[in-house]
Amino acid sequence: MRILIVDDDPIVADSLSTILSAQEDIDVVAQGANGPESVTLYAQNKPDVLLMDIQMPGGDGLEAAEQILAIDPQARIVFLTTFADDEYIVRALHMGARGYLIKQDIARIAPALRSVMAGMRVLEGQVLESSALRVKLPGSSARASEFDCLTDREYEVVEAVSEGLDNAEIAQALFMSEGTVRNHISSILAKLGLRNRTQIAVLYYRSGQQV
Repeated sequence: MRILIVDDDPIVADSLSTILSAQEDIDVVAQGANGPESVTLYAQNKPDVLLMDIQMPGGDGLEAAEQILAIDPQARIVFLTTFADDEYIVRALHMGARGYLIKQDIARIAPALRSVMAGMRVLEGQVLESSALRVKLPGSSARASEFDCLTDREYEVVEAVSEGLDNAEIAQALFMSEGTVRNHISSILAKLGLRNRTQIAVLYYRSGQQV
């Protein structure tokens, strides 16, 4: 597979290139240092996977990914960052990114890229295929044990929140009032010990690796 690496730290970029190039099935075709460069290099090289940092001076990875996906919706973009920030995870997966990896987990990067090439998504090195399937099937009876305390209706709201729907859209999709949606979300947060809807989505995505 042909990989484009984008990271503002040249030492990190060079290290990743060396590690990944040592794999027989991986060819690093180019390296970039910021978001705008990633857009240009992606167009020039047409890599199989773009492995990119999120926070970079001169243009972050999320904005660059949005530009690339607008031009090529099939682009395989995997974010590689230092911290598992909940809001970044949700935004990245909602926009269509194929993965979100942590830099400390170097050994998981190559296997994760292979999973992405096989059509799956990865979160922190773990395959999210089952979670991705559930997002397409609201109301599915399959659920991770973390959500056993929820009613079926509350779990449908969890799925809708994880799809990025706001309260009005959830109300329309699930045929309930916005007030009922708010009540369900409050109940979900209380039962799961979470603080906000972003954490609901992150728990949903992470639980997919266990189903």
